[in-house]
Amino acid sequence: MKLQLALDLVDIAGAKEIVSEVAEFIDVVEIGTPIVINEGLHAVKAIKDAFPALTVLADLKIMDAGGYEVMKAAEAGADIVTVLGVSDDSTIKGAVEEAKKSGREILVDLINVKDIAGRAAEVDALGVDYVCVHSGYDHQAEGKNSFADLQAIKGVVKQAKTAIAGGIKLSTLPEVIAAGPDLVIVGGGITGESDQKAAAAEMKRLVSQA
Repeated sequence: MKLQLALDLVDIAGAKEIVSEVAEFIDVVEIGTPIVINEGLHAVKAIKDAFPALTVLADLKIMDAGGYEVMKAAEAGADIVTVLGVSDDSTIKGAVEEAKKSGREILVDLINVKDIAGRAAEVDALGVDYVCVHSGYDHQAEGKNSFADLQAIKGVVKQAKTAIAGGIKLSTLPEVIAAGPDLVIVGGGITGESDQKAAAAEMKRLVSQA
């Protein structure tokens, strides 16, 4: 089980500052969609150049032109690129094909997918590397989480690894770990803490025991 740090509401300098604080405790650093929108893909390159030992995920939430967008993310240094599960199968196939050319990985984000288990099985069959259940900011504001969704996909995903994102904090981490995802994605549960290093260290300790 690996720990991913999601960075959303910072600029490149802020991202570097946080990652330098917690790098020893995380496996993957995510350049979130807001950073990519604000800073462009050079944010991905900046973090990969600064922290070459870390796996870098570009949260592009690709919805179309899968092959092209994965190619550009790979050129910027992304190791993993996200595609939306609500996108067309052809988009996901194009993303997977391009990723395989350059040794990159594809994470399909099931945010806003209605039939979680059904779509998880479909995208798993398309050869993606990760299938992720995700409660977005707007879902979290309504009190939703992804724990039940994780249980649902664990029963149908046979080839890909599973991931969970959205509102995970130290207090809810044991429940997440019990469900057995391969990748736990944490944003504010680390970045929103006064002692980010301590929060990341404790989360890594718990994840490593799983």
